[in-house]
Amino acid sequence: MPKAIPRIGSRKNGRIKSTRRIPKGVIHVQASFHNTIVAVTDVRGRVFSWSSAGTCGFKGTRRGTPFAAQTATANAIRTAVDQGMQRAQVMIKGPGLGRDAALRAIRRSGILLTFVRDVTPMPHNGCRPPKKRRV
Repeated sequence: MPKAIPRIGSRKNGRIKSTRRIPKGVIHVQASFHNTIVAVTDVRGRVFSWSSAGTCGFKGTRRGTPFAAQTATANAIRTAVDQGMQRAQVMIKGPGLGRDAALRAIRRSGILLTFVRDVTPMPHNGCRPPKKRRV
């Protein structure tokens, strides 16, 4: 008789996903003008939870609103808290309206923030200008 295979965690789409205890992590918020994406990683950078305003059911221009960012952040952090996250670093990128709303949702979730950093890429001297055209 074959030996039974123990199942770990929840089975979704035929894939077994184990739930690890993650006490410390990094929350990445990417707030553009049209969408807000939130990814929760462990300290090594492996994503274990993510959400965006689009996956939360917002369509079109409503995806760029602060409420959509707040909802997406709450969805991403809920699974992180279930896996035992207590402390987190926050990296915020982009010019969108959802920056402050996402940070407010993180503060309300009960996770202790070690630091908040703005990692928006800034051009130093810009691109090289095109070659002058001949007259």
